[in-house]
Amino acid sequence: MPLLLGYTADLILGDPRNWPHPIRGYGYLIHTGTRWINRGKGRFLKGALLTIFLCVGVYTLFYVLLQWLWQWPWSYYLVSAVIVFFALANKSLLREGQEVFNILETEGVEAGRRRLAWIVGRDTSQLSPDQIRVAVMESMSENLSDGVIAPLFFYAVLGVPGMMLYKMINTLDSMIGYRNEQYLYFGRFAARLDDVANYVPARITALLMILVARSARAWAFVKKYGPAHASPNAGYPEAALAGILDCRFGGPNTYHGKLVEKPYIGENPRSITHEEFKTVSCINHTVTLLMIVLVSAVYILLFAYPGKG
Repeated sequence: MPLLLGYTADLILGDPRNWPHPIRGYGYLIHTGTRWINRGKGRFLKGALLTIFLCVGVYTLFYVLLQWLWQWPWSYYLVSAVIVFFALANKSLLREGQEVFNILETEGVEAGRRRLAWIVGRDTSQLSPDQIRVAVMESMSENLSDGVIAPLFFYAVLGVPGMMLYKMINTLDSMIGYRNEQYLYFGRFAARLDDVANYVPARITALLMILVARSARAWAFVKKYGPAHASPNAGYPEAALAGILDCRFGGPNTYHGKLVEKPYIGENPRSITHEEFKTVSCINHTVTLLMIVLVSAVYILLFAYPGKG
């Protein structure tokens, strides 16, 4: 029930930008801890301890909260559904990508570059319209894994507390998991933990995308290009989408003033059209629904028929 209610709420509402959100609280805790201890010697150990403390703390907090609420079942279901709603991000992900496409189409390349900077970490100031659209498509595929399938995977394995544990891991990586002077050692443990947490979900995402699109080319792309990506995980959903669209992702990009040579995914450097965002939106929604069905089936088998499970 919490899963279906939370999914439905995300499908209808997305994440309203002016609502309070637990991830903002995560960000405050990470920022505060980083400001206090990311200095001097032993930065790797300090970063690892901060990461472990926040992850254990978040899981424990939600576990204890839900155990306490279980004495009032409807409160338990309602709070759990709200947490699932906040943990899923597919509607917001697609809305942000669509806005970049729309602004690029109606207001031009400079406006498109500025709007793209809201959702990607690369330098957008010199990107062409084609590069902007490719960046959006890459973000859609990668964030389908990080923002939707991975939270659902952890829900299946560890319930609502596991879902929020994953969101903390992912937020830590997005805030301190950089290879720059400030975070190279301090954020290394968080970055590696995020790699481990996303290992299975990234591959599930790619497989579901292939199944939904029924694309043999996507399967070939995943086998060929998925392991070649600089990230141990991002290459799999990106390769799946590049195969579905028969286009080329990757290549060199600038991050925080540094040129990063990423391998290409695909061999067809064609232009992405404005209308193709509808295809990506359909794939994302269908993959999300399929994952919801699979997780629900697992819970039905385990709890409705515990003897057989």
